[in-house]
Amino acid sequence: MTPADREDHVRIEHVTDASSDAVADYARLTDVALRSITEPERGVFIAESAKVIRRAIAAGCTPRSVLMEEKWLADLEPHLAPFDIPVHLADPAGLEAITGYRVHRGALAAFERPELPDPADLLANARRVVILEDIVDHTNVGAILRSVAALGADAVLVTPRCADPLYRRSVRVSMGTVFQVPWTRLPEWVEARELLTAHGFTVAALALADGAVTLRELAADPPERLALVLGAEGDGLSRQALAAADAIVTIPMAHGVDSLNVAAAAAVALYALA
Repeated sequence: MTPADREDHVRIEHVTDASSDAVADYARLTDVALRSITEPERGVFIAESAKVIRRAIAAGCTPRSVLMEEKWLADLEPHLAPFDIPVHLADPAGLEAITGYRVHRGALAAFERPELPDPADLLANARRVVILEDIVDHTNVGAILRSVAALGADAVLVTPRCADPLYRRSVRVSMGTVFQVPWTRLPEWVEARELLTAHGFTVAALALADGAVTLRELAADPPERLALVLGAEGDGLSRQALAAADAIVTIPMAHGVDSLNVAAAAAVALYALA
């Protein structure tokens, strides 16, 4: 790489070697299983697109480097100027060689992963929260976060095995709203239920079950503090989640359809409860 220092501390470096350690944060971004483990361990997350990068910075996240096409430099440079970090420039073929895919949005940034808040701190002042149990699809996690930001809930709580809200695809699908929505990880259900009870929450699980109340019934007289639980694609909520619930809630379907995609169900429920 050939560095060129600037007075505003944006250090421009032209990538000439896709295997360089300098761009290791961006290597093999398509390897979901590997990245989902190594990124949290290394305290890193990746933001994709100029809009998402700007939102991350505006939310107080600290970038450690940027990798992008030169055409995005003018747009991002004012936002990057306060940080003494390298900005790696590469052409589209170079970006693909590093990341393993065609980077259509042309800009990526590696950020320091913020420390997650204590669940009790988020619950203390919340009135409505969304709990995601073991949702493995990062696209659905990102879509739910976007709905939470748009339609109103105070926080998102994810179970220990739920997909990472800060994984690149989740961040991208959320359009960066993951940086606006307070979120953290819950402990296992026994302890999580105790936390929710201690903070006065009624737990409503979205599921298909005999004796379930409809979403319309819940929305007609919602509890003051409500935790809405959404489950994994395919398998739905676990027995532990259903046992922890005060009520099972269903969205009535027509034409023989039994349920909605979890992200769509979240949006419907949040809108009905707004």
